[in-house]
Amino acid sequence: MRRKFKGGSMPYEWLIEGLETTWSSTDLLLSSVDESDLDRPTPCPGWTVRDVVSHLIGFELLLAGTAAPEFLGAMPEHVRNDIGKINEAFVFERRHRSKTEIMEEFRQVTRAALARLRGLDQAAWEVVGWSPEGQAPYHRFVETRILDSWIHLQDLRDALALPEDDHGIGEEIVVNRFEAALPYVIGKRAQAPEGSRIRLNLEGRVGRSVEIEVLEGRAQGAKGPGEPTLEISTPVALFWRRAAGRISSEALLQAAETNIRGDRVLAQRIAEALAIMI
Repeated sequence: MRRKFKGGSMPYEWLIEGLETTWSSTDLLLSSVDESDLDRPTPCPGWTVRDVVSHLIGFELLLAGTAAPEFLGAMPEHVRNDIGKINEAFVFERRHRSKTEIMEEFRQVTRAALARLRGLDQAAWEVVGWSPEGQAPYHRFVETRILDSWIHLQDLRDALALPEDDHGIGEEIVVNRFEAALPYVIGKRAQAPEGSRIRLNLEGRVGRSVEIEVLEGRAQGAKGPGEPTLEISTPVALFWRRAAGRISSEALLQAAETNIRGDRVLAQRIAEALAIMI
């Protein structure tokens, strides 16, 4: 169902729904654990459960106009760019806060963010501006916030050993984004040779079969039928975890659920190149 906004029906309501669902699931998960669980390490280098939530808080505060706190001392090795430095400053500032304080602030900033989004008209959603991936329409930036929040929800579930089926908008955005990057991964990063045809079978609720071919030095979606020189079959969950840098190339390729047929050297290069999320 579409929510009515000023100016008529709002085509981007599904994005608000995606953020709200993901943040609500994060809130519910954190509400079910003890104070000490916030100190558990996550798949994010150097970050605990508390740190991941602090990052989500900090990024929304930044978008609302709050300046990043001052960070004194050397940045950790996992910080690679300016946005990483900002993230780390917000995380460090909250490192000794209690679960109650972290939860209350998370609820406040996410409620405020959703209220701001619901106040936008359609034109505002289509304005091109800054995003972590460069200049992009605002609706694309909100998609990126869903991607980041949903992947971090899975980081929390993995850290807390509390898995759940978080199917829906978040999962679809994550898999679609990483699928769209495959020509870049296969052609530019993995340097698949001319004439290669790679078939990637993703298995799961949002599974699909993707075929990329390299023609005239360019990797692109395959046109027409053909036999792949390499075929990789793997669960959706392993695919996105590797693309997000949460598991190693070996963990992807050596998993019992992963099957490889064809050029194993190229499969290794693709698996190594697949980690594209900063």
